[in-house]
Amino acid sequence: MTHRRRDTIVSTLPRLDQFDFHAHIARISGPALVVFTSPDCGSCHHLRQVLSEVRSREPGWCVFEVDAQTESGLTNEFEVFHLPTIFLYNDGQFHCQLDAEARPLSIISTTHKALRAPATEAP
Repeated sequence: MTHRRRDTIVSTLPRLDQFDFHAHIARISGPALVVFTSPDCGSCHHLRQVLSEVRSREPGWCVFEVDAQTESGLTNEFEVFHLPTIFLYNDGQFHCQLDAEARPLSIISTTHKALRAPATEAP
């Protein structure tokens, strides 16, 4: 869910920054989706809403947001060139970049499928 304030979209997804990203992700058990977004990205706004729905359908999953503009160090580390971009972690370990249509059921099924495959190396 998002709220509109003075023409700015405010996300309700928990945010991670360069100072807490790796430590926070390392403590998570189970799947975690990390989406890189930008405040002025229309596709990012839509995906935030979709991911809020994913959270309600998969309550055991964690979903986080990284502002690609303010967290340029993480954006560079993960070689993010297009927004939004979703990365999948499982049990604190990087699993893969997730490529799915921006619909709750598509993201959920793509995540389940990705979790059956071996993890890949972090960018």
